[in-house]
Amino acid sequence: MDLATCQTQRERLEILEKITPAFKERAAEHDRAGTFPHENFKTLREANYPGLTVPKKYGGQGISLSEMLELQETIAHADGSTALSIGWHMGLAMQLGENETWDEKTYAAVARDIVENGALLNGAASEPATGSPTRGGRPETTATKTENGWTISGRKTFTTLAPTLDYFIVSAGIEGRDEVGNFLVHRSLPGVSVDHTWDALGMRATGSDDLVLENVPLKEEDYVQAMTPQKEAAGWLLHIPACYFGIAEAALDYSANYANHYSPNSIEGTIADLPNIKQKIGEAELMRQRSRHFLYSVANKWDRSDQEARQQMKTELGAVKHAVVNDAVDIVDLAMRVAGAKSLQPDTPLGRYYRDVRAGLHNPPMDDMTIMQLAGDVFGRNE
Repeated sequence: MDLATCQTQRERLEILEKITPAFKERAAEHDRAGTFPHENFKTLREANYPGLTVPKKYGGQGISLSEMLELQETIAHADGSTALSIGWHMGLAMQLGENETWDEKTYAAVARDIVENGALLNGAASEPATGSPTRGGRPETTATKTENGWTISGRKTFTTLAPTLDYFIVSAGIEGRDEVGNFLVHRSLPGVSVDHTWDALGMRATGSDDLVLENVPLKEEDYVQAMTPQKEAAGWLLHIPACYFGIAEAALDYSANYANHYSPNSIEGTIADLPNIKQKIGEAELMRQRSRHFLYSVANKWDRSDQEARQQMKTELGAVKHAVVNDAVDIVDLAMRVAGAKSLQPDTPLGRYYRDVRAGLHNPPMDDMTIMQLAGDVFGRNE
């Protein structure tokens, strides 16, 4: 099953729908143990999934943002942890290729590794002292200039995909300067290690461990990007709400199936016939439809827009994440209410969905930032 040889979006989706049921079967086991699903990523690599968002001129498929979200949603329906993890790689590969953020030679080499070998990359930005990088704290990880390039030292937290990443995009303060930059660090370099610290309530199988860097030697060209306070609009971050939306869909499907088949002896038929159950399912479906339209309408707008128009979509992108994730949380809650006490038992996935979907509230942008940005837009157009 080779996604790279498919000619249409429909063909790619059909292949993904065939390989993801195995992810669903393994999800509970990895959640309980807090282990990383290496098998899922082996499957995705063998199917050439990591290269789909690499632009065509670098050998990838150059799929649209809308298609990426649909594929990510499909993975999330099977296993949220796998979807969120691979989503960071997919989005970054797309963003770096489209915006030509790095030196072309550097990106081309990484892109070739992705397309030919299934290499994976993700950012490593969060630190204990600074919290989320979206809040603007200067990283304590430090890069020092040397005769041959750089050395970099520090510790990064929440490094999703850490157990299987090939490339880390590490933010670091430049010693002796106010400057902060991104450095490309390959896993094989001396001084690079992963401390397996990830033990969270939800998204337990994302491998979001600590990256430890101890005097890692880097080449001059590994300094790939100087960071500026001005943030560009990032459509690729819609992989976050797409993931939590897929989890919510899985919860709704499970609860509806349960209601269709559960028939206590106190009633005739199944609980799906009861008005209070229909009310909950209907409310959840309304939110599902609303979220889906919002998510994909904005994604389609992004795909149709040029770079200038995309930069005007920052608040809109944040609003999508806020609305879809919060709806997803409510959908899972309603699904659990449909199943009742059964939803609390370990032989159902609803408890995992409930824990996983809440993680979306802590992925950037956070709700408070989005609401302030929306308020600013309203005041700005009414000055």
